[in-house]
Amino acid sequence: MPQHRTIDTLLAKYSESHLHPTNELIHFVCVPVIMFTLLGLLWSLHPLVAFAFAAGSMWYYLRLSKPFAVGMFMMAAVMLSILAALPQAAILPLSLAIFVLAWIGQFIGHKIEGKKPSFFEDLRFLLIGPLFVLSFLYRRLHLAY
Repeated sequence: MPQHRTIDTLLAKYSESHLHPTNELIHFVCVPVIMFTLLGLLWSLHPLVAFAFAAGSMWYYLRLSKPFAVGMFMMAAVMLSILAALPQAAILPLSLAIFVLAWIGQFIGHKIEGKKPSFFEDLRFLLIGPLFVLSFLYRRLHLAY
């Protein structure tokens, strides 16, 4: 009997509440936006806080899947670079406003889906959402994860 990896189990469980095409589309947009704005909120506290959060997330992703960790590292690096280029005074209000709007979008998607968000059952799914989105890109590019 083949061993089932933790990442496969988590993605399968996460996908159970993300089957409706509209909900999937909303997640493809809102999850990366939430990730960016969360880093922006943390950056507003201090850039090192954002880097520490990203590093901790990378450690978790590395434990789940090296290919996913690479993809998430590249995404986080781009997002942190964008934050570094933005005017400091704009980061907090912009991140806060867009963070709230993106979460409203997520909840609308789950209303359409008819299922509650996965993180209500397990907070790990807050970190699995970006991998769910990335998994579609990896499959499209025929990359293993």
